[in-house]
Amino acid sequence: GEEEETRQAKEMAAARRRWETLIREQKIKTLTPREAGYTFKLTDKVLLDVRPSNERQKAWVKGSTWIPVFDVDTSSDLNGLSKKAFNFMIGGWWSGSSTMSFNKNFVQQTEEKFSKDTDIILVCQKGLRSIAAAEQLYNAGFENLFWVQGGLEAAEEEDFEREGSQAFKLAGIGGVSEFFGIPQRHSALLVK
Repeated sequence: GEEEETRQAKEMAAARRRWETLIREQKIKTLTPREAGYTFKLTDKVLLDVRPSNERQKAWVKGSTWIPVFDVDTSSDLNGLSKKAFNFMIGGWWSGSSTMSFNKNFVQQTEEKFSKDTDIILVCQKGLRSIAAAEQLYNAGFENLFWVQGGLEAAEEEDFEREGSQAFKLAGIGGVSEFFGIPQRHSALLVK
């Protein structure tokens, strides 16, 4: 209800303030998609894709590592099914958006692959999940984190070497909007 929306809005505002502080204090460095592409091609920095599987399977950066911070919720209990039904009714049919569940093992999986002094460039579709993932890694003691502002959706095709069947800009869409080739930032305007 309304109380839940208010709580979520307050949590999101608090998260944005934390992220802005981490960036302002250079604890997490910001890269444009073009800068990230050049950096990944020309250095030994790791590119960590934190998108869910349904976006990753459409397009990914060649040579990137994939550890989702959220992934498609596959639960079939009553609570999971009700969330899926609600998501579908509020626009999931148009956008193809799936209900997501938090990957509780994200930090552990990252620690298993990389030492805490590894230079890691974090990327997602639009930049929100990757900055949240960067905050988690920073809090776990990772020292050299780079965030791709705007994510792969803001990238030009020449910024990264792409693998997969979709353009980066379209990897985050689904449902009816995918049929028409309309990215989610535009499809949200059409659903309202």
